[in-house]
Parts: sequence; structure tokens; C-alpha cells
Amino acid sequence: MTRKTTVRIAMNGVTGRMGYRQHLLRSILALRDQGGLDLGDGTVLWPEPILLGRREHALREIAGRHGLEHVSTDLDTVLADPSVDVYFDAQVTAAREDALRKAIAAGKHVYTEKPTATGLDGALGLARLAGERGVRHGVVQDKLFLPGLRKLKRLIDGGFFGRILSVRGEFGYWVFEGDWQDAQRPSWNYRAEDGGGIVVDMFPHWEYVLHELFGRVTSVQALTATHIPRRWDEHGRPYDATADDAAYGIFELAGGAVAQINSSWAVRVHRDELVEFQVDGTEGSAVAGLRNCRVQHRSATPKPVWNPDIPATEAFREQWQEVPDNGEFDNGFKAQWELFLRHVYAGTPYHWDLLAGARGVQLAYLGLKSAAEGRRIAVPEITL
Repeated sequence: MTRKTTVRIAMNGVTGRMGYRQHLLRSILALRDQGGLDLGDGTVLWPEPILLGRREHALREIAGRHGLEHVSTDLDTVLADPSVDVYFDAQVTAAREDALRKAIAAGKHVYTEKPTATGLDGALGLARLAGERGVRHGVVQDKLFLPGLRKLKRLIDGGFFGRILSVRGEFGYWVFEGDWQDAQRPSWNYRAEDGGGIVVDMFPHWEYVLHELFGRVTSVQALTATHIPRRWDEHGRPYDATADDAAYGIFELAGGAVAQINSSWAVRVHRDELVEFQVDGTEGSAVAGLRNCRVQHRSATPKPVWNPDIPATEAFREQWQEVPDNGEFDNGFKAQWELFLRHVYAGTPYHWDLLAGARGVQLAYLGLKSAAEGRRIAVPEITL
């Protein structure tokens, strides 16, 4: 006999792009559309979102659009409600740490976007507090669940690369300044005083991708830039961009591999996907993006000869082989939500927690320090 269990989830920040599209619409509401989350023991979890935020009219518009009942602008009241099981945070970075601390103190299980705090001490403090309170906790690490990176992980686990030598990543696209075309990202992303900057945004992603797939980051050397110093906000008002909009990083990894990752909101795309990673090993290479992954084995590697005096005689892209899907891939955000809810209600293993989130914060701020001081900086291993 199936038992339906309602899980009330306070979702803070759903009026933002990521909070609405990926977490509410494509994760929680998608779970409802499929009839809930079947735990496999006769229990089906039915997520009941409570929409939290500062703009009540925007919350009510979203709730009305999707037939939802519960909205609130009062975080403390929602956290005091014993029927609320889980707190989720997708607010601006500067507001996140305090809200998470309140939720943990209230005994709620917490799931959050990154970065988890505006400094390593705060991020580690959250992880320690969650341990003391005995609540379950998770941090969004969505790129691990992308089809392209899952195929890459399959290659690594199968020993395809031999000894991995290097990883080269390219991420970014042109974010319009906002004067003659609307910007695709909110203006706070470009103000350091509001927690903006591409290092704070993207280095936590690169930390978990590198850590999970290739090895722990042991050092970082970064160069940052604010390529576009003047932008226009959501109301058409000009402002000075005080945060970095591009970062060029070199990361040493445990085991000896070297990773180079360029991140930019001031680059025009000339590649197949918005993010791509090329992995080179002694036995083979791969290029993985959001969805696709292509490989070239040692036995099928051509022998180019450098000769700038004649046109290229080979179509290099055509010499790579596509890795098959060999399965269906769900939305990455939804897939991780399912794992987190299983962890909370079925006790299944889960290691993408607040300590993992703290590693991402650590790398971001050491990256900024490296750029400010113009030197390579060791990344010490952190524990609770």
C-alpha cells in the first residue's frame, strides 16, 4: 500500500532566475507532475513548496500561475512553523548565510545554492552548526549531473584516459551591458559590494567538478578582470561594475594533473556548448560539454605536422567519436533534489553537504587573494 507523505519546503529566492526556473519549475513542480518521489518502500514524498521572498506581489503572481497556496515574506514565521521540514535558499549571496543559520537553528533540514557564505569562516560555521543540530544538509552541485559530465565520469571510471595529464575548461558568454539590449543576468552580479563577481559565482562550481572527477585542488593561481566597467541595471540606470566579470585560473590537482579554466561574461561563444572541458590523458582525450562528450583514443590519434605555409589538410573535429547516451538523463537540478530528499527521508548516503560547499567558498576567496597578490596560493585541506 502506498503512503503519501507531504514534505513542506520553504523556498527562499524563487523570484530569481535560478530559483524559479531550475529549482521551483523544473525540480519541485516537476516532481509533483510525476506524482511525487517514490522512495521504493511504499512511501511517496509529495513536495509542498512555501514561496519565500521580499516581494509579495511577485510571489503571489508565481503562486497563482502554478496553483500554489503558500507565500510569505516573513522568514522567521515560516521557520517557526513545525510543519515546515526543509529550508531551501536561492537568495543573493549576501543574504544567504544569515538565513541558513536561522534555518539550522530552527532544526530545519537545509538545501542551498552556492556560495554558502561570504567567507570560509562563515561557511565552516554553517557546516559545524548543522552537525551540532543534527539536521541534514546539502549544497547544489548541479554540473555533476549534466549529461556531458556524467559521460566524462563514465570514461574516468572505465580507465579510458590512462594517467590524466591536464584539464582545460572554457566557460562563458556575452552578457549584454543593459543599455541597448537587456542583460541576461541581474545587476548585482557585477557589484562586489552586493556579493557579485564571476570568481565567487563560478570557482565553487570548478572546485566540486575538479574535486569529484579529477582530484582535490591543491593550489590556485588566478588573474581577474573587469572587462566591462559600466553597465545598466534593471531600471535602465547606469552603474559602475565593481566586480570581476572574467577570471583566468590555473589549478594544481592532487595526483599531478593541471587544470586551466577560463570564465567570462565578456566573451562571444565559438564552441559547441557554453561550457566545455577538454581532458587529455596518456591513453586518450575527451571534450565534454553540457550534454555531449567526444573522445579520441590513443590508437586513433592522428599525427599532425606543423606547417603554417599550407592550408590545414585535416578536419580535426571529424576525427573524434561521440560518446553515446546509454541511458536517459533527467534535469540535473531535479536529479540532485531527488537525492537530497532521499537522504533526508530514507537516510541514503549523500556527500554534497555544507562542508563540500565550504571547499567551494575557500577556493573562490583564495582565487581572489591570488589575483590581488599576483601569486600562486596553496589550498589547504579543510575539515570540521
